[in-house]
Amino acid sequence: MPPSLARLLQDALAHHQANRFAQANALYAQALRIAPGNFDALHLAGTLALQQNRPAEALPLLTRARRADPKSAICALRLGVALQALDRLQEAETQLRASLALVPKAPDAWMHLGIVLERQNRPADAIAALQKAIELNPRHSEAMEQLGTLLTATQGAAAAEPIFRKLVSLQPNRASAWSNLGITLGNIGELGEALTCFERALALEPRLAHAHAGQGLTLERCYRLPEALAAYSRAIDCNPSQYDAQSARLLGLHYLPDIPREQLFAEHVQTGQRMAATLPKSCLSAQVPARPATRTRLRLIILSADLRAHSVAYFLEPLLAHLDRTAFEVILYHDHAKVDAMTERLRSLADEWRYIAAAPHHAVAALLRNDAPDILLDLAGHTGLNRIALFSQRFAPVQVTYLGYPDTTGMPAMDYRLTDPFADPPGDSDAFNTETLVRFPATAWCYAPPLSAPDPAAPPSASFGNITFGCFNNFAKITDELLAIWARLLAAVPHSRLLLKGHGLEVPALRADIHRRFAQAGLDSNRVELLGRTSTIAEHLATYARIDVALDTFPYHGTTTTCEALWMGVPVVTRAGDRHASRVGISLLQAARHPDWVAHDWDAYIALAVQLANDLPLRTLLRQRLRDDLRQSALLDHPAQAARFAAALQSMWAEKNTRATPAQHS
Repeated sequence: MPPSLARLLQDALAHHQANRFAQANALYAQALRIAPGNFDALHLAGTLALQQNRPAEALPLLTRARRADPKSAICALRLGVALQALDRLQEAETQLRASLALVPKAPDAWMHLGIVLERQNRPADAIAALQKAIELNPRHSEAMEQLGTLLTATQGAAAAEPIFRKLVSLQPNRASAWSNLGITLGNIGELGEALTCFERALALEPRLAHAHAGQGLTLERCYRLPEALAAYSRAIDCNPSQYDAQSARLLGLHYLPDIPREQLFAEHVQTGQRMAATLPKSCLSAQVPARPATRTRLRLIILSADLRAHSVAYFLEPLLAHLDRTAFEVILYHDHAKVDAMTERLRSLADEWRYIAAAPHHAVAALLRNDAPDILLDLAGHTGLNRIALFSQRFAPVQVTYLGYPDTTGMPAMDYRLTDPFADPPGDSDAFNTETLVRFPATAWCYAPPLSAPDPAAPPSASFGNITFGCFNNFAKITDELLAIWARLLAAVPHSRLLLKGHGLEVPALRADIHRRFAQAGLDSNRVELLGRTSTIAEHLATYARIDVALDTFPYHGTTTTCEALWMGVPVVTRAGDRHASRVGISLLQAARHPDWVAHDWDAYIALAVQLANDLPLRTLLRQRLRDDLRQSALLDHPAQAARFAAALQSMWAEKNTRATPAQHS
């Protein structure tokens, strides 16, 4: 190397190391004019471009440097990082493995290889690579954060907790580490410590959207809903691409008693437009994948985080079990770390199964393009762990939402929503949905009672005298207004009691806050019992033996809890509202042949509950007959509902191909 070129590169490197990037860039360019093939000039210029987040400019420089010196492990590593930044993941993996072949004990190369493997939806290989990086450098903070996040997605929060605890001990000023620890602790129920972690994160980085979103979720788990909604709004303000906060905020609005449906609809439309506008370019779909000419069945892809022991799965399983497989090919996209007995049953009902729990959005988008569905079915809407933002693109000629969410998605490219005329009355509801509503005539639901359900027991008041009302819905659905109504109900039925069961209700700190709300609503805490979750579904269902009358929530009804109560012989009182979330109870009770348990105002709600409480002979008869009545109802007519489901999908497909108006299905 000529002395003048060496001095030029030394000066450039001095500027580079002092963060005087403009001067360094100019000198590197000058060096390359003098010696276009010089490895050091190419490598350092490419490294600076990569450092300045200019991977497209770094790529040709590092590629030429790699050709100039194929033995440079650090150059291969940096070329791999540039390719990774440009989503050229297979090429990136090749370069990173080449780097490791030259220097096998390079923790940064292992860490970047782990990221590339994760982005290719190869979580097991990614975990092994990240663990190797940490083995080589036990203080490698970035590898630890990547590993903790990946373990959370694939093995659950408990597996990630020690990783994040170690990380915050090593780097107590790393805001993202505190945020990730907070999310982990929230997921395992350590809510108070989780909130402290978010406070630490936000003190370090006040506009960390991830921390605001995690704080919102934890506050919601503490049933502090107004504070949770405010945290979600802060997350969105900090980062309009924070999809989980956007969805969580929409879901949370359904719990509030004073949100007009016009406002709720506008919020969904705005969110759908925002998600479509901020979806990364790597997820964008230029066109609907071509349908192979040889395909004889409609290819149905079902995407859900709830293909496990979850309410949604209980309504999906009977449909898949009876679906006409000569007409449909079914592919399930399983988007949750947990794989349980329900998952395996559903998997056995599918032609193919994809595990996407740790996959980034762009990897799921690539899978969808490759699988080329005719119909893409979402079961989440804006509930947790959804992929609803992807539905702003068109990955199938027909895109449908069903089961998981009590409202429109607001997504412009979501074509249809499956419902029924009771939850979404024709004419009244259509204007509040961006999708075309396709209504099953009897009910939108097809309930599969758990095989472990015990037999219904006699009403508890038959033995103990006192009436026990009960509600096992998510406590987030229990508003202060509803507590005041329940206080009136207990006053109307002397010596009656109220049993509430739900997640976290056994936690002392939460119980103290709940009892404060009871007092403000005029509800005597001495007449209310709080129970936490039980460990099995059989134990949960056995708890219905402790209540005489089930009370539905408002404005967000129960679904699974209503079906469970009816299956256990317990009558359910609900109040009708003006939107899907507050009309589900109408649909379920209509299907169960008990529309007489639907009230249309609070006075009627209390009167119905009092009437049932005072009629022990009727409640005793219901314990004996209600389960058989359900067996004869549309809710448990699995073959017929599966046929209606199939006909609906086929009609949607025909409509998309003929531009005809979709018919309603019977």
